[in-house]
Amino acid sequence: MKNKITGLSKKLFKTGIVLSAVLGMGSQNAISQTKQETVRRIEVDLNKTQGKLNKFFNESVGAGRANEGLRADWQQQLALAQQDCGFRYLRMHGLLVDDMAVYKEDKNGNPEYNYQYIDPLFDYLLSINIKPFVELGFMPSPLASGDKTIFWWRGNVTPPKDYDKWEGLITNLVQHFTERYGEEEVKSWYFEVWNEPNLDGFWAGTQQEYFKLYQYTAKAVKGVNKDYKVGGPATAGAEWVPEMIDFCYKNNVAIDFVTTHSYGVKQGFLDEFGNGGTVLNKDEMAVSGDVINSRNEIESSKIPGLELHYTEWSSSYTPADPIHDSYHQAAYVLEKLKQVGNTVNSMSYWVFTDIFEEAGPRFTPFHGGFGLQTIQGIKKPVYYSYSFLNKLGDMELVNNDKHSWACKTDNGDFQLLAWDFTNTHPGDSINNQVYYIKDLPAKAKGKLEIAVSGLEKGKYSLEVSQTGYRVNDAYTDYYDLGRPSQLNREQVTSIKKKNNGSPIYREEVKIGKDGNFTKQLDLRENDVFLITLRKM
Repeated sequence: MKNKITGLSKKLFKTGIVLSAVLGMGSQNAISQTKQETVRRIEVDLNKTQGKLNKFFNESVGAGRANEGLRADWQQQLALAQQDCGFRYLRMHGLLVDDMAVYKEDKNGNPEYNYQYIDPLFDYLLSINIKPFVELGFMPSPLASGDKTIFWWRGNVTPPKDYDKWEGLITNLVQHFTERYGEEEVKSWYFEVWNEPNLDGFWAGTQQEYFKLYQYTAKAVKGVNKDYKVGGPATAGAEWVPEMIDFCYKNNVAIDFVTTHSYGVKQGFLDEFGNGGTVLNKDEMAVSGDVINSRNEIESSKIPGLELHYTEWSSSYTPADPIHDSYHQAAYVLEKLKQVGNTVNSMSYWVFTDIFEEAGPRFTPFHGGFGLQTIQGIKKPVYYSYSFLNKLGDMELVNNDKHSWACKTDNGDFQLLAWDFTNTHPGDSINNQVYYIKDLPAKAKGKLEIAVSGLEKGKYSLEVSQTGYRVNDAYTDYYDLGRPSQLNREQVTSIKKKNNGSPIYREEVKIGKDGNFTKQLDLRENDVFLITLRKM
């Protein structure tokens, strides 16, 4: 199979070291080269290791609400995402809302509990090797102190009318989990109290009332088993972290981990219907700066060393932002994950699927939804960021390039995940909702040169996978169809086939006794590459 180029024209291959990033694309998309191009060189040595790769990036992923998890298509998409991306926990809203039928009271006001919907959902998660990151909320209406709700599915956001009954509900729920799944399993779960209580839309009480809710909840969880993990405050905008820790310290309230959220746009925190308009933040440390600051707040607190979980994050907080569908999102996500380093225990991408009904069922195939996949299961470019990450070996190599990960496996296979992130957004003059729905060709950025040393002599299989403009870029294919309000079966099949993540290039290479390998690729704005050398 020497010099074999699968599914590509040999005319597009430049013998030896140059591989065009536009292989497999029409000639109209090719980028002309200048005589003096910028070369970004990444040098790695397989004998120089950084340590075990920190896989915080796929520790957890988000989902809309619990009841959506009873749908067959939701479950199919989650199973695929777990298989390809390796997610280990799932966090979702609405576990205790009325459509999950968890709580009611008899005519005398005595609580009654029911888990007929939670059980099959959690059973399914565990069957595909995903553990629950249990968000405890919102308020069952028979237990609520008011009637204020949020979202199409009416999650009640008021404090409990009786905190003792709330504690009783949580105690019964956690006892039920223990009986059904066993103590050792539940010890590996996380119990997070509420969602974004610093926003009026999500919590109709004060900060102190949230702390009271947290205190009762933590008591209930720890009352079942002192080793079960409980935390919060699950705030928007990385807020309340010092206050939360201070409250728990002063009042001797259990806290095992801190959670909060961050999004990469400059304005607001909540826009369930996508009417406000958003602008991608030009600050190069957007999101990642919040994460690093949260870690610093923990370490300077009275309880240093607490786990830190960002249980929601993305470029934008609205499920109507087309950046989520764009090829720009793939590079954005990798840039932010790389920037946070080892400061966080998990970064839970919000969310894995566009089957997501905060504003009600959506009516168009690409509507800027949060998901890694569309409603019909079309994989967006950002899906490939996570699937590429999941293919990295367990051992990270020393690498001075700030926009890549280099890894190896125990048997000497090599992987390099490299990207360019260029924030092309024109600024405050235009909203994401106008900019990212366009056809946005990527400009050339010169060459990406990979130089690997320390390889064993022998034959290797070289594979290059990519996502970027018109490469595993499903939205642009949808754009070419005229952005129809519906896609028929044939169109969905065609888009999926064209954007299935297959390597754009394969070749057999021989490594000599010097153990060196070099390759160049044409690099464009927001390209993402996974380069793999596999020992044959």
